Amino acid sequence: MAPPLIQLKDIALTFGGTPLLSGVELSVSAEERVCLVGRNGSGKSTLLKIAAGLVEPDRGSRFVQPGVTVRYLPQEPDFAGHSTTLAYVEAGLGPGDDRYLARYVLQQLGLRGDEAPALLSGGEARRAALARVLAPAPDILLLDEPTNHLDLTTIEWLESELDGRRSALVIISHDRRFLSNLSRATAWLDRGQIRQIDRGFAAFESWRDDVLAEEEREQHKLDRKIVSEEHWLRYGVSGRRKRNVKRLGTLQALRRERREYRGAAGNANLSTAEAERSGRLVIEAKNISRTYGDRKIVDSFSIRIQRGDRVGIVGPNGAGKTTLIEMLTGANPPDAGAVRLGANIEMATLDQHRESLDPKSTLAEALTGGRGDHVMVGGRPKHVVGYMKDFLFAQEQMRTPLEALSGGERGRLMLARALAKPSNLLVLDEPTNDLDLETLDVLEEMLGDYQGTVIIISHDRDFLDRVVTSVIAPEGDGRWIEYAGGYSDMLAQRGGDLTREAASPATAGREKTSRPRAPSASSKRRLNFNEKHALETLPKTIVSLEAEIARQQRILDDPDLYNRDRAKFDRVSEALTKAQAELREAEDKWLELEVLREEIEQA
Repeated sequence: MAPPLIQLKDIALTFGGTPLLSGVELSVSAEERVCLVGRNGSGKSTLLKIAAGLVEPDRGSRFVQPGVTVRYLPQEPDFAGHSTTLAYVEAGLGPGDDRYLARYVLQQLGLRGDEAPALLSGGEARRAALARVLAPAPDILLLDEPTNHLDLTTIEWLESELDGRRSALVIISHDRRFLSNLSRATAWLDRGQIRQIDRGFAAFESWRDDVLAEEEREQHKLDRKIVSEEHWLRYGVSGRRKRNVKRLGTLQALRRERREYRGAAGNANLSTAEAERSGRLVIEAKNISRTYGDRKIVDSFSIRIQRGDRVGIVGPNGAGKTTLIEMLTGANPPDAGAVRLGANIEMATLDQHRESLDPKSTLAEALTGGRGDHVMVGGRPKHVVGYMKDFLFAQEQMRTPLEALSGGERGRLMLARALAKPSNLLVLDEPTNDLDLETLDVLEEMLGDYQGTVIIISHDRDFLDRVVTSVIAPEGDGRWIEYAGGYSDMLAQRGGDLTREAASPATAGREKTSRPRAPSASSKRRLNFNEKHALETLPKTIVSLEAEIARQQRILDDPDLYNRDRAKFDRVSEALTKAQAELREAEDKWLELEVLREEIEQA
């Protein structure tokens, strides 16, 4: 086995009396790709800082092979002392590195180099920080949440770029797809210690569940053994003093082991305060448009969103996702077209801009609005400590200033504020940012059980695949199209990723000058209006028919229906057969048109 490039041995660190890290061991060899996973607050970012040499542990050693270059990507980069993004990236180069690399990688990431750091958006700041660590081509890259604030185009570019490099990687990320595609080993930081498997993230969750289940069985055996020994202590002590003293010592050791056991952290108790049901129609938009100067942001977009739909909106940063969602929800009227909201709409929103939180206010004040010790949840008061515990905050954090919270804790706080309001329409802008994998699981389950309608902006591909029933994506020049299914379904229907129309940072400049000229429109067959309309609307029809079939099937699943109401049984059976036939016809028609479209594009 190759010697490690970096090695941490017996690392220990304590914050506030509780061991954060206890005897942690981690080694990374050349070209190894490790994902570092664990709950929010488990110490992942701190361990990465120790590996980078930025934090000194209470105990343990850090060894880096002489001559090995290490670069660390923090969650919140510090631009102090740098007037431009180029100056910031050049400061990360080594003495022998080509200065041109800084400008080159910035251009690859869609930045010019003359941007003032103080004016950067979250996504631009993240891209500048990535350029700083990628430009030197180091031997080891330590990446703390590299996909945060990045759009899908940039995430997929970064994934491809890292996959093609020979650098060793240690990655902390909440993005399951990103970790699965890049990692070859997994280090699980749990209750201060690391357990490692030589398999990528795709194998981690089932292995973790097996480990925790076995641990629970062992604790159950320990509890039973303590009960047995306590029964002996009360009723079975004999006259043999030496044996009794030894057995009493064993019982005390068992009790001490039980006292010192740190159970795995629980899951967040995410639940929404649901309002009365909305009308069947939630949002209807007809030919809505919005322009800024000469640029079309949205051009003649139409959609019908019905109760129970889960709609995802994707696209590069700056494509107009927030503008589109503001028009759909009535927050900002379109320049042209009309938006109609259904009856009895109660909307709750979660935005990605945490700057609205006062960093000096406390956690309790942020939840209660500074009014007393109770939070209004669904119109009913609940003590703030109880509500904090639902979102995995400890009672001691009640007076903690928000500036001291981790990224994951701030993410849970924003969710807690949004979900307290009664709603039947949830509008969530990047809800997965900084959340750990376990909280993501609970969020997905909560959205699955939610009886209302959900609109989500997200750059998390796996989350979209698990949650949404349709995806709205930009096609360039203000055109947006709704696709049935999740993110992967959208790519399959679209025949390409989002760089096809909205070019990636790495290809945006090249494609404008080097792309071959397409044949003239008059020289090849084109889809007519009816075919284009059918291709756009059939996916929605298919989803609607599948839902209708599921509804009819649930009625027929009643084993007593035939004997109780023969007429209803026959009526539902006939409706089910008809819907199944219509579904087959719609799927065949869509497939026929999709094949035709691909043939035309390739001609």
